[in-house]
Amino acid sequence: MRLSKTLHASGEDYLEIILVLQKKLGMVRSVDVARHMEVSKPSVCHAVATLRDGGFLTMDEDHFLHLTDVGREVAERIYERHCFFTEQLIAAGVDPKTAEADACRIEHIISDESFDRLKESAAQKQE
Repeated sequence: MRLSKTLHASGEDYLEIILVLQKKLGMVRSVDVARHMEVSKPSVCHAVATLRDGGFLTMDEDHFLHLTDVGREVAERIYERHCFFTEQLIAAGVDPKTAEADACRIEHIISDESFDRLKESAAQKQE
C-alpha cells in the first residue's frame, strides 16, 4: 500500500528534506528547508501548511518542524528509495549529479512491489 497516495511528489520531497536536515542539524525550521531546496520561504510555508493539515508534520511554538509518525514513515521510505537509486545509478556508471537528479524522479513513481523486487535482486547480487 502506498502510504502517501494523497501526497504529491513535492510533498514527499519536503518530508525527505526535513528528515535529512533533522539528521544533520537536529532541529529544523522552514528557513533551513528553503535554503537547502533553494526555494522561497513562502513556498516552504505553503508546503508546511499543507503537510501539517495532512497530519505529516507539526510545528512547535518556536517554529521548529517535527515529523509525525506517518510523516517520518513516508520520509524514510522516500529517502531509502532515493539512496538506493542514487547508488545503483552511480554503480552503473552514471554521473553522480545526474544519478541524484534521476533518483529523485524515480523514487516517486516506482511501485512498492517493483522497488522491493529491485532491492531483493540487488541484495542477492551482493551475496
